[in-house]
Parts: sequence; C-alpha cells; structure tokens
Amino acid sequence: MPSAVILPQGGFSVAHWCLLVAVLLPLVCAYIAKASGLRRGLGPGGFDNHDPRAWLARQSGYQARANAAQANSFEALPFFIGALVVAWQLDAPAAWVNGLAVAFVLLRVAYIACYVLDRASLRSAAWVLGWCVNLLLFFAGYR
Repeated sequence: MPSAVILPQGGFSVAHWCLLVAVLLPLVCAYIAKASGLRRGLGPGGFDNHDPRAWLARQSGYQARANAAQANSFEALPFFIGALVVAWQLDAPAAWVNGLAVAFVLLRVAYIACYVLDRASLRSAAWVLGWCVNLLLFFAGYR
C-alpha cells in the first residue's frame, strides 16, 4: 500500500469518504427531481415508476434541472475516481489528496445547488473549478 495513503483507525482516509459522498450525489439529484411526483402518488402528475425516464422527460423547471444535474454527476465520477487512483498510485501526499477530494465534493455540491436554483454562470464556474481540482489531483503525485 502506498505510504501516502495514511489510513486512520477505521481504515478510510478523508478522500475515501469523499469518494463515497461523490457516488451518492447523483442519488440526491434523483430525489430532488422525483420528490414532488412521489408526493403526488399514482394519480395524475405523480411519478410513474413503470416509465420513469418518460416521466422525467416531461418535467420542467427545477425538476428537469435536478435530473440534468444527476446525469452530470454521473459523468463527473470517472475522472474523480481515476484521479484519486492515480494520486494514490503515485504516492501523492495524503493531506494534498484529502484536501483536493474535499474541494471536489464541495464544488459538486455547489454545482448541483446552482443547477437546481438556475444559476447558470455560477454552475459553469463550479464545474470548471471541479474539473481543475481533478486535474490537480491527477498530477498530485507527479515528480
């Protein structure tokens, strides 16, 4: 195991926990997109679990934006996961990896909030910064 991954008693570093949070963020978006339909039940306008994609495609406003944020959250995961793996393989300093992982998760939360609240410019800024954080994470162990 690389020496840069200094594991606390429980076995997980801060970056490991950030990875779990990043994986759960798309589910938060899905809940936001579907919650009002779930509250309406099976009646008119209610969430259709037999054809959820078609139901989501008919949504507008914050629900449509939350669904788009869900898709983008899934799209952002591979680079984050890969950057973490590369940083760990290259023995990057644990504090640096942990800090960048926290920054990525916070930027993703900001991205989702900006998307749902229709703050397009701030959303784009959060996306770019998150991508740059992943790039830094990817090269964190480069010598």
